[in-house]
Amino acid sequence: MIDTISKIKPSVRELRAYTLKHFEAQVKINQNENPFDMPEAIKSEVHRAISSKAWSRYPAFVPSTLISKLARFSGWRDDGILVGNGSNELIQAALLVTVEKGSRVVISQPTFTLYKLMATILGGESKEVLLTEALEFNVHGLLEAASAADVTIICSPNNPTGCVIELSDLKSILRTAAGLVIVDEAYHEFSRQTVVPLLEEFENLIVLRTFSKAMAMAGLRVGYLLAHPDLVQEISKAKLPYNLNVFSMAAAEAAIEHFELLKPQINWLIEERERLYGLMTRIPGVKAYPSQANFIAFETSMAPTDVFKSLYTEGILVRDISRYPMLGRFLRVSVGAPSENDLFLAALKKTLEVGR
Repeated sequence: MIDTISKIKPSVRELRAYTLKHFEAQVKINQNENPFDMPEAIKSEVHRAISSKAWSRYPAFVPSTLISKLARFSGWRDDGILVGNGSNELIQAALLVTVEKGSRVVISQPTFTLYKLMATILGGESKEVLLTEALEFNVHGLLEAASAADVTIICSPNNPTGCVIELSDLKSILRTAAGLVIVDEAYHEFSRQTVVPLLEEFENLIVLRTFSKAMAMAGLRVGYLLAHPDLVQEISKAKLPYNLNVFSMAAAEAAIEHFELLKPQINWLIEERERLYGLMTRIPGVKAYPSQANFIAFETSMAPTDVFKSLYTEGILVRDISRYPMLGRFLRVSVGAPSENDLFLAALKKTLEVGR
């Protein structure tokens, strides 16, 4: 009998798969989702658009209409845009065409675990640059590591810590880097900062974005990549054909056209994040960290697993991130609706009082 598992690369067998156990909860604030649903006006327009299309036909091989709208929306050129089934597909595609056995991949840690997972599967050698003790980007460490790297990956605002890289620091890294620099901007709307203007100056920059967070479309899986046209041409070779379905395409186009309906939600989430952060800092046994995303990482005096379980018994689901590097006593909470945040705050305070 063939030992089938032995045919899987040892480096892959050693990895922990990217997964998230499913929990049902009254207050679900664990996945950085937008607590607002897509406005009904946009939903209605999508329904009208999709009802006129034949579901038996493939979508456009190149979604040129969506790409043109994204170009105007992002301020970047049409031929420098690639659309994907969520930004995860584009992370994979970018690494598929750049990383092979022995490639040097610099990753600022702690961060989104998919970067290292994909780099390792492809045979890359990951060089991890830890954040500072204040959970800010270690610019000196990134400069040094990027100077000898094939790919450098920075998530800004960073998941799960919420820190943002300064544009001046990123410019220095781009000038120093020996290879490509990927900046994942999944949460950029909540920081009111983007690195896209740097694309004009730096041909080694790749920017990733998603419709899952601020654009309230996590269930429809739409992302896009911005880079120099020559890079986009090569990365597109790793993209699956017909990767974006007609429904998601129509929804993305409508969201761009009616972005003014989404802006108030984004502004509100930023304000609510600051309110939530301020109240968390007043709870004994909690050390919350400033964030420019739609979530807050916080350290607790109790074991994170105990805090997670206690909150869950109260019907509140947050994210235990204690397995991340540097975050052994941390959890992460997404910014929910005010009522959800208030329930979370009360339950967290109760949990830590009982645990003393």
